[in-house]
Amino acid sequence: MASVACIGECMVELRQAQGGQSAGHSSGQGGGLYSRGFGGDTLNTAVYLARLEVKVDYLTALGDDALSDEMIAAWTAEGVGTRRVARLPGKLPGLYMIQLDAKGERQFFHWRDSAAARQLMNLPETDDLLNSLMSYDIVYLSAITLSIYDAAGRERLFAAIKRARLLGTRFVFDTNFRARGWPDRDVAREVFSAAFAAADIVLTSTEDLLALYPGESHEQLMARIPTPELVFRLAEPVSLLRFPGGPYEVRAEPMTKPVVDTTAAGDSFAAAYIAARLAGSDPVEAAQAGHRLASLVICYSGAIIPGYAMPPKKRHRPATTRQATK
Repeated sequence: MASVACIGECMVELRQAQGGQSAGHSSGQGGGLYSRGFGGDTLNTAVYLARLEVKVDYLTALGDDALSDEMIAAWTAEGVGTRRVARLPGKLPGLYMIQLDAKGERQFFHWRDSAAARQLMNLPETDDLLNSLMSYDIVYLSAITLSIYDAAGRERLFAAIKRARLLGTRFVFDTNFRARGWPDRDVAREVFSAAFAAADIVLTSTEDLLALYPGESHEQLMARIPTPELVFRLAEPVSLLRFPGGPYEVRAEPMTKPVVDTTAAGDSFAAAYIAARLAGSDPVEAAQAGHRLASLVICYSGAIIPGYAMPPKKRHRPATTRQATK
């Protein structure tokens, strides 16, 4: 069975309950009830890969606390492999809080500077973990993953990925860009260039790239990425694909249900795309699968939809595709 290694960080999530005011709060300065969960972009992708019957391991570091134990149990229940999870005595996972304003817009607050996951590239077991990448068909990570390591850690990771690629492992890079994770955009652009040069497949979007290269056209942005297989998602539900035999444009099917929460739209797209490519689909068919799953995920609240809501294994209504003009 084809296998995927997803590398990244999962954090404790505190999500504000809509309309829920905390009991006894009398300062008149906000407050509210929060629900606790777990979240992380590459973890979301790993869960959806497992649900799509892809063998997947999550590579990260956690503490030896009760919250980390809960994460391990939840991932195991979803079918995500945890054998590559390092456990660090005395450490904790990171934490973030989602607060909603009066219009329902989200604002994020993070506490992650001392999180266990940030040490993954600097552990006694790091060499064994990185050498294990050679045993996977695909290594998947995001720009958020790269942002939590220092320069030496990123260099160590890229070197391991390059060694794995010599043995046939493919590297999939998702440009999930969050400015708060980087010291400045110049550093981010340098790291992105290194990832582009090493990747076999890049999954990106106008939202990510315009934040780094403002004012550039779609053509200019795509030209920055030399990888042979590129999926470039536009602001509307359309993807531009570049691969041998392309380029192509893939348009999602029209939505028939209201959009509830766009969290994990890109993460689920990535999972469906990777799963389809591993199953032998071409990039166009894989992008169709990505749009279908993402269109379903955004109809539910939260990053991970209920298991019963997952689409059937086979769908016969493809998204609209056409060959793009060169």
